Amino acid sequence: MVACAGNIDHNKVVRQVRAAFEKAGALGNSGAEPIAPRGGLRTLRTAGRVELIGRRTEQAHIVLGMPGLARTDERRWALGVLNTALGGGMSSRLFQEVREKRGLAYSVYSYTSGFADCGLFGVYAGCRPTQVHDVLKICRDELDRVAEHGLPDDEIERAIGQLQGSTVLGLEDTGALMNRIGKSELCWGEQMSVDDMLARIASVTPDDVRSVARDVLGRRPSLSVIGPSRTSRRPGCTTPSPDPHR
Repeated sequence: MVACAGNIDHNKVVRQVRAAFEKAGALGNSGAEPIAPRGGLRTLRTAGRVELIGRRTEQAHIVLGMPGLARTDERRWALGVLNTALGGGMSSRLFQEVREKRGLAYSVYSYTSGFADCGLFGVYAGCRPTQVHDVLKICRDELDRVAEHGLPDDEIERAIGQLQGSTVLGLEDTGALMNRIGKSELCWGEQMSVDDMLARIASVTPDDVRSVARDVLGRRPSLSVIGPSRTSRRPGCTTPSPDPHR
């Protein structure tokens, strides 16, 4: 599959691509159908694993990861709003608590990855090796707090607006637009317009966000820390016990 974006002539691009593929012998006559998007497969879930990797680095790199949502899960829109509020920018909870208020990390954010039959929700932080325990505790406390109590309506409303804005701004880049076209075809087999995307984000309710927060953030995370060997000897480089509401 070839995706293009920008000031191009569609028919001309098709001719050029076809000529290049034919020259390389990549165009067959079998008429085979493209592989359909997968979904609904059972996946092996692990939780509570700890990986401490010693490296001679100036800072420690921390990742807390837990099972997220598959890319076809309709709750992914609510998870996107949750991710934005929790760790999606300078106004997010993790950035404010870890960096702005305490100055404990160079970088801290949350992220999501959706695959055909599973997903990932993660939190990354880069900090001094001596501050791993403090950063980890604050991140875990914030995840637990949001899992148990959710987010207030005004915070969710701000996150929806921020996510809509970043979606529109991201599509102003030609490369990002090209990637969206290709990803949409490969992952969902269809193109969703910008208006439809914004409408889906706007349709997320506070209850949707709180529900997905309980489901995703309530799962026991796995932990990976990369840094100087002394990092692994710091107290707190273990994942706490499962939350009581799980």
